[in-house]
Amino acid sequence: MEEELKQTQRELTKIVLFGPESSGKSSLAEALAEVYDTEWVPEFARDYLQEKYNNSAEVCHPSDLIPIAKGQIQLENKLAKRAKDYLFCDTNVLQTLTYAKVYFENFQNDVLEQCVKHHEYTHYFLTFIDTPWVADDLRDKPDERSEMFSTFEDTLIRRNLPYTILKGDLKQRLQKAKSIIKTL
Repeated sequence: MEEELKQTQRELTKIVLFGPESSGKSSLAEALAEVYDTEWVPEFARDYLQEKYNNSAEVCHPSDLIPIAKGQIQLENKLAKRAKDYLFCDTNVLQTLTYAKVYFENFQNDVLEQCVKHHEYTHYFLTFIDTPWVADDLRDKPDERSEMFSTFEDTLIRRNLPYTILKGDLKQRLQKAKSIIKTL
């Protein structure tokens, strides 16, 4: 695997916020990092794709996926060095791969699959779709939220990854997340 795609190994509890667009992942990752006085890793794809859209009015293409994965991992590795005990990741390469399989018919990529196979996370918080959908330049599935949620959950189930569904407002999600984190 390319060096740029290798995950830094540290004794951290790494938790991924996972799920469909506009389901509260970023808000929750930031809030958890504040509660635990640690770092959270923003979604690299958001800035990358927004810049692409601003410059050319183009959306994601399969050729963007490796640069997105590299950017996400580099950001995660950088913040892992500063994190204390926990690192909250607002997405990971599995999220990128899941979206790719939704948007690009018959999508396969051995490099991304190897990343998913070799990267380690302690737990996934699957964010439910009970938050308001907020439109922006990149979000495009307001009427497919249930199907997207099922796709993300099926991904975790098929890969036998540990996860908890978080529902409700931010306060309720934080309370549930903290109770799960105590058990990790």
